[in-house]
Amino acid sequence: MYPELAVLGIYERCTPYLASMTGVFAAMLGSFAEAEQVLTALGIPLGEKSIRRLTYRSAQRARMVQQSEEWIKSEKGSGEGRRIVTSCDGGRIRLRENKRGRKTKKGRTRYTGAWREPKLLIIYMVDAKGKKIKEYAPLIDGTLRGPDSIFRLLLHYLRQFEIQDNDQLLFIADGAKWIWNRVSTLLKDLGIKASQVWQLIDFFHAAQHVHAVARLRKGWKAKQRKRWVTMQCNRLRKGEVERIISDITNWCRGRNSKAIRTELNYFKKHRYRMAYAQVTALRLPIGSGAVESAIRRVVNLRLKGPAIFWCKGHAEDLLMLRSYYKSGRWEQFKKMAYSPLAAVTGLA
Repeated sequence: MYPELAVLGIYERCTPYLASMTGVFAAMLGSFAEAEQVLTALGIPLGEKSIRRLTYRSAQRARMVQQSEEWIKSEKGSGEGRRIVTSCDGGRIRLRENKRGRKTKKGRTRYTGAWREPKLLIIYMVDAKGKKIKEYAPLIDGTLRGPDSIFRLLLHYLRQFEIQDNDQLLFIADGAKWIWNRVSTLLKDLGIKASQVWQLIDFFHAAQHVHAVARLRKGWKAKQRKRWVTMQCNRLRKGEVERIISDITNWCRGRNSKAIRTELNYFKKHRYRMAYAQVTALRLPIGSGAVESAIRRVVNLRLKGPAIFWCKGHAEDLLMLRSYYKSGRWEQFKKMAYSPLAAVTGLA
C-alpha cells in the first residue's frame, strides 16, 4: 500500500475516475459482462474479473469508511419541522452455498441455490403537502446480514439527521414480525419523544387482510364481498379499526373460524398502527410503496433472476453499490470509497 497514492484516492492501481466509471456500469447494467462490453466500447479493455475486483473492493472500502467514527455526514436537510419517512422491507435472491462431500468428476464443488432475503431500508423527506422533497435524495441501503444488521444501519442513518423536537418521524412497513419487533428498540435508541413518532402498517397490506376475511365468508356472492370490502376499507381509512374487529369477531365460528381468527388477531395486534385518518390529516404517506419500489429497482432488476447465484459477500457489496446508484447518491459513494480515510481501514 502506497500512502501517497491513497491520498489521491488511487487504489488497486486504478484512478478514482476509472474505478468510479467501472463501478457505476457494474451497478447500472444487468451484469458484469455487460459492463465489460460497454467499457471495451469506450476504449477501456478491462476484463470481467478486474471489473468484479474493482467493484467489490470499492464497496468494501465505502462500507468501512461509512461505519467509521471519523466519517460524519449530516443529513439535516433544509428548514425546520422536517417530516422524515422511513421504511424497511425484504426481497429475495439466491445464494451459492457449497455442499459438503465429494466434488463432481470435473473437480467442481457441488452447491445449492438457497433463497435468502436481503433487507432494504429507505429514508426520505416530504413537504407540508405530503410530496417527496426532490432536492433531498432518498437514502437507500441494504444488507444480507439479517434484521439486527439492517436496524443498526437504520439507526446509523437516522442519527445523522440529528432529529429535533419540532421534527416528525413516520415509520411505515408491512406486518412482518422481524420489523415491528425491533421498532420500539430503534426509537428508544434514537431518544426522541413518542409524540414525534408515528408507527403505521401499510394501508394496502391491511386492505389485503380485509379481502382475505371476505374470501373466507362462504355463501356470499361477488357483489356482497365487494360491498363489504369497500365498507371496511372506508372504515380503515377513517381509523375505525374497532368496528372492523367487532364485525370479524362475530364471524369467528364454523368451519373457517380458525382462519378468520388469524386475520382477526392481525387487526388486534396492529390496531394502534392503523391511525390512517390522523396520518392522512398530517399529509404523510399511508403506503410503503417507496421501499417496495426500491426492492424492485435495487434487488429484483440486478440481483435476482433465472440461474443467478451469488456468494454472500459479493451480493452484500453489490447491494450497497446498487442502492447508492439508484438513490442518486453516487457522488457520496465515491467520496467514501476513494477518500484517504479508506487507507486507514486497512482495505486499501
